[in-house]
Amino acid sequence: MPKSIWNGVISFGLVHVPVKLYSATESKTVSFREVHVSDGAQLEHKRICSKEDRQVPFKEIVKGYEVSAGKYVVLEKDEVKAAAGARGKVIELEDFVPEGAIDPVFFDKTYYVGARDDTEPYRVFRAALERAERVGIGRFTFHDREYLAAVRPLDGVLALHTMRFHDEVVDPGDLDVDSPGKGPSKREVDMAGQLVKSLHRKFDPTDYEDTYREAVLELIERKAKGEELAPPEPEAEEETSDLMAALQASVGKSS
Repeated sequence: MPKSIWNGVISFGLVHVPVKLYSATESKTVSFREVHVSDGAQLEHKRICSKEDRQVPFKEIVKGYEVSAGKYVVLEKDEVKAAAGARGKVIELEDFVPEGAIDPVFFDKTYYVGARDDTEPYRVFRAALERAERVGIGRFTFHDREYLAAVRPLDGVLALHTMRFHDEVVDPGDLDVDSPGKGPSKREVDMAGQLVKSLHRKFDPTDYEDTYREAVLELIERKAKGEELAPPEPEAEEETSDLMAALQASVGKSS
């Protein structure tokens, strides 16, 4: 059974809902370790003081913020935690916005929110959000940083999405990209729309598997058995400058 990673309260108005936070996702990425090619031994990374040229024990390591070249302001753990103030154990909701009003670019990581101690406030709050079709927006401090957060009902429980602040999202206008030339023709847009419509289906997350991870694990298994692996031949890319022909061929293929 998953263990909670944070205990606190959701606060809005004068209401306090005791909650626990659980990870809603887990990484399935294939992890590699650095090893010495000549003997296969795992490598170790040591913390070396750049001034004294010696290994530093963990108890002598503190967090520092570089204020100028080579000059750091050192903060103790308690000082970093103090910056959170009273928000250290509170998810303070400030506004309630309609579902779908938040662009996905602002979402970061998802957690499940469970009830702690008295479950009645939790059930009432979840039902109220569901009926109103609203998402609570607020902020809380987690792992020594403040997050903007969205709290919403999800599959019978509450979910919390940590969010990026507005100044953490890159403005598309700042990108170094070429300005588009002439606009697309109506025929091209109609054909593209036909292709999109032909590929329409209800989203089911189980339809999509990490085929790259599966291929890497298969290679690892084959090499562990002593099989010699040769790199695959690169697939030839079909290039065409005729957009209309490509759209027509794609529509015909999907029909």
